[in-house]
Amino acid sequence: MTITETVLVPPHTVATAKADGPSVDVSGAPNRVFLVTLAITKIIEQESLDVSIYGSADGATWTPKSIAAFPQKFYCEDSPLLLDLNAHPDVKFVRAHWEVARWGRGTETPMFEFGVSMREVPPEVLREATEQAKTLA
Repeated sequence: MTITETVLVPPHTVATAKADGPSVDVSGAPNRVFLVTLAITKIIEQESLDVSIYGSADGATWTPKSIAAFPQKFYCEDSPLLLDLNAHPDVKFVRAHWEVARWGRGTETPMFEFGVSMREVPPEVLREATEQAKTLA
């Protein structure tokens, strides 16, 4: 089974409180390296969004700490994150977790509209990027 692209959080999801996305089975992925993209499409001022990725061996019990996390976000943008599950051989499922915070004037309820997608990185692309990185070092 090849995972070309899958959704961890559907596009245009509105978040006003912390929550988890659905569990996604990655056990059939031949390559265990993924490009995860956070796409923030709408915000209000003076708020922050924290999105992290958790792993599970069985889809029921999740790692106590995230296995990857985006830097804290404050603006509309697309942000990439490389998720290498080779460092977590027991992980067969992943899910996104998010937390939101708001400060300042106006409504106290934060509001972010965002989505998170995940695409498998082909081994040849990783090899090419590694070789290019070596020449730059």
